[in-house]
Amino acid sequence: MLTIVDKVLFLQNVDIFNHATTEELAFIGSIAREVEKPKGSVLFREDESADAMYLVVTGKVRLHKGDQEILVAAERQAFGTWALFDTEPRLMTATALEDVHLLKIEQEEFYDLLSDHIEITQSVFKALVQRIKRLIGN
Repeated sequence: MLTIVDKVLFLQNVDIFNHATTEELAFIGSIAREVEKPKGSVLFREDESADAMYLVVTGKVRLHKGDQEILVAAERQAFGTWALFDTEPRLMTATALEDVHLLKIEQEEFYDLLSDHIEITQSVFKALVQRIKRLIGN
């Protein structure tokens, strides 16, 4: 079982939280739930409604469209982060390549947290703007 400090250390590596203070990360950590899944488990499927993001504590998760591998998320890597902001169907499937220990942040709980902590909203918006600028090459 991870402490809040452990969760903060993992969350500080997530790009959408890179402007968040330690205190803000602690609030986010308080809603991050630990999930363990055995090798071969499907965490979510392509075309399912997006409702949570994940962060790998241990193990590896394969993100794929059919047989085409898109990415393998390993320790300290996040995936599904857009699910915090958008409920559109998932673009890929996530399958555990090994037994995995994850942190899961559900969209609904994240929105509740943002409504109570405007400073987190501001930090996340800064990071999202940076991410979008990188995507469009600015």
